[in-house]
Amino acid sequence: MTTQTKERKSSTIAIEKDWVYKDRTYVLKNNYAPVSYSIQTKHTDRKPLLWFDENLKLNREIRLSINQKSLFVDEQKGYTSLTHVMFQDGILNVPRTNVLTQKLLSIYHPMKDNLWEEIDMEKRAEDEVDKLEFELDALVLVQELEIEHLEAIMRTELGSSVSTLSSKELKRDAYRFAKKDPRLFIELTKDEDIRLRNLANRAVEQGILMLTDDNTVFKFANGKKLLTVPFDQHPYGALAQYFKTDDGVDLMKSLSKKLA
Repeated sequence: MTTQTKERKSSTIAIEKDWVYKDRTYVLKNNYAPVSYSIQTKHTDRKPLLWFDENLKLNREIRLSINQKSLFVDEQKGYTSLTHVMFQDGILNVPRTNVLTQKLLSIYHPMKDNLWEEIDMEKRAEDEVDKLEFELDALVLVQELEIEHLEAIMRTELGSSVSTLSSKELKRDAYRFAKKDPRLFIELTKDEDIRLRNLANRAVEQGILMLTDDNTVFKFANGKKLLTVPFDQHPYGALAQYFKTDDGVDLMKSLSKKLA
């Protein structure tokens, strides 16, 4: 084996050192899915198919041939049988026994990641299982949470219109929300302030408390000032924080009883 041949071998060995032998699936990008789609598998002067070897600092011609041990023309010997690669309906499954085609698609072809991408089916299945488990956990929470807690969560999605919903309508919309975005739903159930903000909203909607038109001051129904909203805070967030203070705890308990 010549020195140049050894260098060529070492270049490919280095880039393929973590190669895993397994079945692989490729899909055309951007949801492109024609009945059939062929990709270039042979270098020609008119249509170059080259891989730049960083070690040798040169472009190496590629030719996929089923009876060869290498993709590179400079390493191929004897008769070559050109191998065609075709996507069907935007998908191509390549078995672990067809190593050269896999390496062409995953490593060496200049159009990889532009025209197609490799799909990790095991990772996809794992992600789908995680999503389904989050969805299941979120749906179970809809069943378990008190209606007031669900109202607090759904207020973040529906705004003040949530107060017009019946209990059944509220649960229906909560199920839809939990199914649509289970991660966010679960995060909202853990938000310590969300129920306090909902209490503040309900108190204003019921006329027990009032918020001035400029959203700067909360008052009691008799006009007595309760709280000035800090400049950099949302008014209902500020009232929720007030409920946590020594002075605000009694008010929170009183409002909870009146709105029960």
